[in-house]
Amino acid sequence: MKTFFYLLSFLLLLVAGSCQQIGQQKVVYLAHTLPTSHPVHRGMEVFAQQVLEKSGGKLAVKIFPDGQLGSEREVLELLQIGSIAMTKVSAAAMANFAPEYQVMGVPYLFRDKAHLFDVLEGKTGEAMLEAGSEYLLRGLCFYDAGSRSFYTKNKPLQTPDDLRGMKIRVMSHQMSVDMVNEMGGSATPMAYGELYTALQQGVVDGAENNPPSFVTSGHYEVCKYYTLDEHSSIPDVLVIGTKYWDTLNAAEQSWLKEAAKISAVAEKQFWQEDVEASMAKLKAANVRIIYPDKALFAEKTKAVLEAFIQDPRMKKLVEEIQAQ
Repeated sequence: MKTFFYLLSFLLLLVAGSCQQIGQQKVVYLAHTLPTSHPVHRGMEVFAQQVLEKSGGKLAVKIFPDGQLGSEREVLELLQIGSIAMTKVSAAAMANFAPEYQVMGVPYLFRDKAHLFDVLEGKTGEAMLEAGSEYLLRGLCFYDAGSRSFYTKNKPLQTPDDLRGMKIRVMSHQMSVDMVNEMGGSATPMAYGELYTALQQGVVDGAENNPPSFVTSGHYEVCKYYTLDEHSSIPDVLVIGTKYWDTLNAAEQSWLKEAAKISAVAEKQFWQEDVEASMAKLKAANVRIIYPDKALFAEKTKAVLEAFIQDPRMKKLVEEIQAQ
């Protein structure tokens, strides 16, 4: 309730709209939850710069980072009612609104990063971005959010069997829960903000995330084993509410789409640089990096895929991705 009134007050200060008209310039509001140091935020800065340049100053993007306007789900809901124009969220969050996005969480569905972006930047990815329009949330592009891997406190993970008896923190995401449980671990959904203390106190034995998040969270100070099994690669999505999108003319829509594509290319480079810096920091902090046989982990998660493709629509989508 407190968050609601904060959002309401803030939006009223912004004239309760998803954009402002300042002279001849239209200003679009883009809200997200990441810090300004994050490579995805830096990608959105490129997006804002490109929109300004392509529109000749007629269209500008104002970014509100650090969760200033609410959580991922709260901001998505504000997009749906037209109170905010744009946001950046995880594809896992979009899956709560547009079912097609669930496929991103299927473990080991993508063979490697090249395959992932062949799919995301091709016809399949474009169809997925547009599918959200049915739920008033149109995707403009995908941003690289890396691959998630396990990190643990007391012992290294060489094979999935090493997960037996271990409590592993996961997102509140059913497929992530099922994945860890199928591997033999005990999946423990928990708020991200509570995880550092939970690791310190032994409430959980480990967690899973990408290298930049492992570093920026400080979890590497507690967990000294990082197993690069790369079980899932869930991208971020730049989203615009269709209520706002439909108010734009063809030129304005074109500026946003072109700027989004350019920003996605830049963000991938930012992400790679951040991964390299994060891995160097982990090694300097004496974190043991383990390169396991991924096939062993993939074999253990086949049941997750089998359950997912019981839905004929999802089966067709998975087959389409596997054929690429």
